[in-house]
Amino acid sequence: MSLKDLFEADDEEWEVAVRRAEVIRKLVAPGGGSKVSAVTAAAKELGVSRPTIYRMISRFVPTGRTASLLPMITGRPRGSRFLDATVEGIIQREIESFFLRPVRPRLSQLIERIDERCHAAGKAAPNWRTIHARVEALDPKLKARKREETENLAQLQAVPGELTSLRPLDIVEIDHTPMDVMVVDAESRLSAGRPWLTLAIDVHSRMVLGYNLSFEAPSVVSVGLCLLNAVFDKSALMAANDLDLVWPTMGLPQKLLVDNGSEFHSRAFLRGCQDNGIEIQWRPPGAPRYGGHIERLIGTQMNAVHVLDGSTGSSVADKDGRKPEATATMTMRELERWIILEIAGKYHHRLHSSLNRPPLAVWRDVAGVMPLRLPVDRMKFWVAFLPEEKRQLRRTGIHLFSIRYWSPALSQDLDRKGRLFTVRYDPRDLSRVFVRRPNGHFVEARYYNLGHPPISLWERNAAVKRIKEKGRHEIDEAMIFASIAEQRNIEDNARLKSAKARRNRERRPAKAQEANAELRLQDIDTGSPDLRPHKGSPWDET
Repeated sequence: MSLKDLFEADDEEWEVAVRRAEVIRKLVAPGGGSKVSAVTAAAKELGVSRPTIYRMISRFVPTGRTASLLPMITGRPRGSRFLDATVEGIIQREIESFFLRPVRPRLSQLIERIDERCHAAGKAAPNWRTIHARVEALDPKLKARKREETENLAQLQAVPGELTSLRPLDIVEIDHTPMDVMVVDAESRLSAGRPWLTLAIDVHSRMVLGYNLSFEAPSVVSVGLCLLNAVFDKSALMAANDLDLVWPTMGLPQKLLVDNGSEFHSRAFLRGCQDNGIEIQWRPPGAPRYGGHIERLIGTQMNAVHVLDGSTGSSVADKDGRKPEATATMTMRELERWIILEIAGKYHHRLHSSLNRPPLAVWRDVAGVMPLRLPVDRMKFWVAFLPEEKRQLRRTGIHLFSIRYWSPALSQDLDRKGRLFTVRYDPRDLSRVFVRRPNGHFVEARYYNLGHPPISLWERNAAVKRIKEKGRHEIDEAMIFASIAEQRNIEDNARLKSAKARRNRERRPAKAQEANAELRLQDIDTGSPDLRPHKGSPWDET
């Protein structure tokens, strides 16, 4: 038997791993105890034997990843279901229509109804444990809301004004905002529009943990980049911006407090957090006060940019008389450097009204003694937050978005006909994708035709739309890149007239010769701490 991985587990298997991780993390935590009594209690809670608990500990401790506790792969055929689809449908319908009601039926009554429905459909009734497992997997908040259990619902929600944490990284809030300032095209110095800023703040110390600046609307990619910046050391970021500043924050948060944006409910975000032991808490819809710390931080940062040339102002009255497109002077790179100076050079050192101390001083009080969790594999942490697709491997490579990709390592898997491979991609730069091989390792696959320039997904989609508008329904790779080249030529010629054209130029991926250096990861050091010099991509397998 072998261990399943984060990227191939189905939802039921992942729920099992999450439940196991909750128990094992407590068991191996300082003070958690590893005596026979504690192990016996854990075994009873998970419904397994004590030797199984010891095996789980041995798998979990080296990496600290939830994925290490996924069920072992057995001889059951891949993708097989434990229940007949009709029976599964009956269970789900009865839970939703009968069990989740204010009258609060008992589990035994639910089991009886499911037995009756299965008998009427000529199907064997499922075991009561199966039904119990489906009920246990329900979202506690959904269950309490549907059954109008107000007392239970209150216990599951944060109380405004009482959000507290005992130490840094206990609770981290993250959110996005369009910046109240225009930036300019690097070449023409004419306005290119307003970028988006993603910020993460530590509730205990009020330190800004990370950020991401982009023209792209909020997505799981911008969240992943912000977390990447928050979790790892920022010395490479400072060096890239020629700044001699201290920004000491690093480490995985225990809990993320986020709003209900689609990016925070995506499969990639959920599994990326769960795999690294990060709890997710969503704010109640329409209640921004539950994210008060990040809202105040955003307000503070936007007030700071109002003094810049190109500021849009913060209200309708404030916008009157302003001409931000005409007065903008900063490029995206210059604005990013300004933001770092504002955060690490000013905000962290100012007296915070709620703390009566600077955030940096509060962080330093415990930074040397608090336990620090870091992902074992930095690149795998980043890729976990990227969107994914399933594709077959052909002799001409992986085909994604009508573009072919290839890596020499994939030649070993050509005999696996019919198997679907997990492909993760960065929508901002489609010049490479990350393909998960059957052995669990990801390899970097580049364009099959290395002569193609880096493009973004929005450029590709715009090109396809334009081709179809011309009446062409069969679209190939050459047509896409030819159309993008034509679009870029139009944008380059229009940059002196069109802000949209200038913004599109700024959104293009890095040039091919700069891709390895920039890596589109906002200057984060993605190497392992003991990384030795090597040739080629760090994803290449030997």
